[in-house]
Amino acid sequence: MTGRLTAGQRRIVAAADDVTGRITGSEAQLAGLVRLGLAFRHARPPRAHFLTPAGHRARAELSSAAPPAAAPVTDTKGGAVFAARTGAEPDAPAAGPARRREVHSAWQGLLELRRMTNADGATDRPCAWERGHLVQAAALALEAGGGTPASGAGATATPGYRVTATDQPEAVAVRAISGPGGISGGAVRDEAAELAACADALAQAGWQVSAHGERGGGRLLLASPRRV
Repeated sequence: MTGRLTAGQRRIVAAADDVTGRITGSEAQLAGLVRLGLAFRHARPPRAHFLTPAGHRARAELSSAAPPAAAPVTDTKGGAVFAARTGAEPDAPAAGPARRREVHSAWQGLLELRRMTNADGATDRPCAWERGHLVQAAALALEAGGGTPASGAGATATPGYRVTATDQPEAVAVRAISGPGGISGGAVRDEAAELAACADALAQAGWQVSAHGERGGGRLLLASPRRV
């Protein structure tokens, strides 16, 4: 798929916004990507260009073939690219107004992507991009819903949720992570409350959620993108 792209088009596709798929480049380059079926031009002003599902696959292909980056990837304005927090980050800073603005902007972008790429334009259920990026999509839905991701481990762990991949197709696991003392006593109630809040946030974001017990105790949620 990417073999037909010019070097400039490769750079444009690789630099697409990770959430919305928005791309920027010269008119000729963008028109070429549209002809190849890798991008489309939005009908409404400012008539920006976005990757199609095929374009997102091409971007993934380019990413998998690229060598490890020597520095953090930045957006076109020179800022750090937004990354949803899964709760597995070793040292995530506390949420503040700036982070809340970033999350809100990313979530609005994802809703727009749903509107543009779901066949019926629905925004109440996940789109193809989310089904291809399950952990990131679920983590964004949780953070946009007001949840707090965990961070660190052991004595430095901070409580919250953690999203991980599973062996099941189109399913992620969500667990409540306690503080250094582990889950016992009052923390059991905290775990139940955390999972209930996560289940509610995911359901409102268009995910199907079910609760399950784990061997050795504890509970987790399994969440899958709703299709209808």
